[in-house]
Amino acid sequence: MAIVNYQPPLSPYITIIYQDDDIVAVDKPSGLLSVPGKDPKHADSMINRIKRVFPTATVVHRLDMATSGLMLFALNKDAHKHISKQFELRQTSKIYRARVYGKPEVDEGSVDLPLICDWPNRPKQKGDHENGKAALTHWKVLASGEHSSLVELYPHTGRSHQLRVHMLSLGHPILGDRLYAHEKALALANRLQLHACQLTFTHPTTEDTHILESICPFLAP
Repeated sequence: MAIVNYQPPLSPYITIIYQDDDIVAVDKPSGLLSVPGKDPKHADSMINRIKRVFPTATVVHRLDMATSGLMLFALNKDAHKHISKQFELRQTSKIYRARVYGKPEVDEGSVDLPLICDWPNRPKQKGDHENGKAALTHWKVLASGEHSSLVELYPHTGRSHQLRVHMLSLGHPILGDRLYAHEKALALANRLQLHACQLTFTHPTTEDTHILESICPFLAP
């Protein structure tokens, strides 16, 4: 889906969660690209905003434009190499929260569904047990209301749109999802109700375990 009328939020311009000589973590708002698009109109992005304050910053992972929450950036080559390796080897731990349509029949579970790009409808992804790349998500219901539920998501892998497609596969699309939600789920929120609320990793210099947290902007139903 092409970006139409890109108008990322300008206030707050940057929300810094943590910083030191090696890394900086921010709270990315929904509607802002992680990295610039090809069109010059899509230059405004989290990395370009960060570079205005930290010129040496580099990207080590991304969030979908519509997803909000924690993003971590490296401030030097050694830190970039160290943290990128952690993401590559799945040594980091991420927790997301989402509001999904309806109420799951059970309180927790896992989705083991390989994913592949749905080329005729790109950038959409789809499940494909034969040709897809392995994708695993654990999930737990935190609260349920009349039309939706608040769930916590624990991705084991980091495939594109993984959480969105996996929730859809359960019959509970994430509210406000312009790519995957049906009309009723889309109408219940004015933005994608998906937030990266916790990130655990090893500091590239001290080797200490860091747990960063961001308050979820949407509440239980």
